[in-house]
Amino acid sequence: MTRSKLARLAAIGAATLAVIAGSAAPASALSDKTLNLPSGRGYMKFHDDGDVFSVCDTKADGHGVTGRLWEVNSITHNGGTVLVLTDGGDSGCGKKGYNVDDLHHYSMDVSWNGDGIWYSSEWFNE
Repeated sequence: MTRSKLARLAAIGAATLAVIAGSAAPASALSDKTLNLPSGRGYMKFHDDGDVFSVCDTKADGHGVTGRLWEVNSITHNGGTVLVLTDGGDSGCGKKGYNVDDLHHYSMDVSWNGDGIWYSSEWFNE
């Protein structure tokens, strides 16, 4: 298992424990959220109006950007990836709708395909 997969599993485990313990409530998704990559390479954005996610590659460097949405059930604490978006090599951003609700917790990940390092947002819900 790669280091990034182990880190993601550890993050999900930590988030699940926080939910179980009730010690940390997720941030509310009452507005748009953006997760930026370093060096201005791109970003993943949650558009609260319409529950649309977008991934944008902002540099013409031959590598695209990949984003994914994680979902964890607030009651069962089961979860996983529910949405994957890519962008690169074309105009515009990759976009897709996904209903964000108050029964689940969500986290966005975004990676520049040139190095495969994943960056994660805080957990949120509506």
